[in-house]
Amino acid sequence: MQQDKHPDYHPVVFRDRAAGYAFLTRSTAQSEQTIEWDDGRTYPVIDVEISSESHPFYTGKARTVDTEGRVARFERRYGGAEGAEAGGDEAI
Repeated sequence: MQQDKHPDYHPVVFRDRAAGYAFLTRSTAQSEQTIEWDDGRTYPVIDVEISSESHPFYTGKARTVDTEGRVARFERRYGGAEGAEAGGDEAI
């Protein structure tokens, strides 16, 4: 590895303020803010808007799309399959 060609790779704390969750990892990201971690050391901290603790996919609170209900509502509103069959077989 060549010297002075790579960014500084150091420990950083990423904090999800919405969920009250933080984790320590290594990154090249820079920050002026710092936080004291559980081990007593001070690390730079980066606030993120969403993490695995607050993302709906990982928390199990994701909305499911009711496609069957949408189809039934469309058929009720616009006639559905019956309307297409009635007008489609006429001879010109």
